Amino acid sequence: MQSRPRSRALLFGTLACLCASQAFSQCRPPRGSNEARLLALYSVPIVFSADPSSLSLPSGVWKLSGEAAYVPTAPAALQHTSYCYAARGQNTGLTSLFGRPRLAVGLPRGFGLEISYLPPITVANATPDLGSAAFWFTRGVSSRLQLTARVHGTIGVVKGPITCSRSALQLTDPASPCYGTNPSIDEFRPNMAGAEFVASTIPTTSSRFGFFGGLGVNELYPRFRVGFTNQLGVVDHTRIVVDLTRVSALTGATVMLGHRCDASAQAFTSFSDATTVRATLGCRLNR
Repeated sequence: MQSRPRSRALLFGTLACLCASQAFSQCRPPRGSNEARLLALYSVPIVFSADPSSLSLPSGVWKLSGEAAYVPTAPAALQHTSYCYAARGQNTGLTSLFGRPRLAVGLPRGFGLEISYLPPITVANATPDLGSAAFWFTRGVSSRLQLTARVHGTIGVVKGPITCSRSALQLTDPASPCYGTNPSIDEFRPNMAGAEFVASTIPTTSSRFGFFGGLGVNELYPRFRVGFTNQLGVVDHTRIVVDLTRVSALTGATVMLGHRCDASAQAFTSFSDATTVRATLGCRLNR
């Protein structure tokens, strides 16, 4: 009668050792895997794309804006791992909205600089800590049309229960995923750099509306780290590493709200991944 408890203890011990041996592993999924495509999709609303109304700022003029972007829902087929883990669902709905402040300043000779920092304030189940910056050069083609070349980058981390949300926790099978009572604290690092070319019309006093469109390319270096401790005390810190290149497009319109403020709506598409919609409201702080 004592052989069964000993056998179970041996089984659990062996399982714990196997899990521990993989707890700090690194996985490099192929570009077409669900893991890689899901990380690319998560990156879409975070790309620091242009706010065209800031691209014509005169030298020395500052502008403060707020941006809100829709976080696309991952297709059902992508919500299951396919390479780094045995097939299992992921909690892809941490939040449906991504927002951040933006501060831009016009520099001499048509250049400009823009920065953004999103502090670690939890919204829904996501806690971001992200910084972005962009540098651009704008040249007027006519009294209303301008062309802009812009480079941008984003670094930081977003934390949340992705691999094992509270609803996914279970205590029935130690060999199955999410065996435990505490949700995972996973880390997604959407590091990226990109360049884009934007053509835009400049709103005037008589015509308060402006329109814009552009194309870009983004180099994505997303890094994902699991942070889950199961009921046996085994800690999983598996890292998923992917390097991707994505072509994107943006289009939209801007409307002037008085002499200092404006609002814009933008559709941003990463052709291989998803489309998001952004809304921006900003005001010049001087002049």
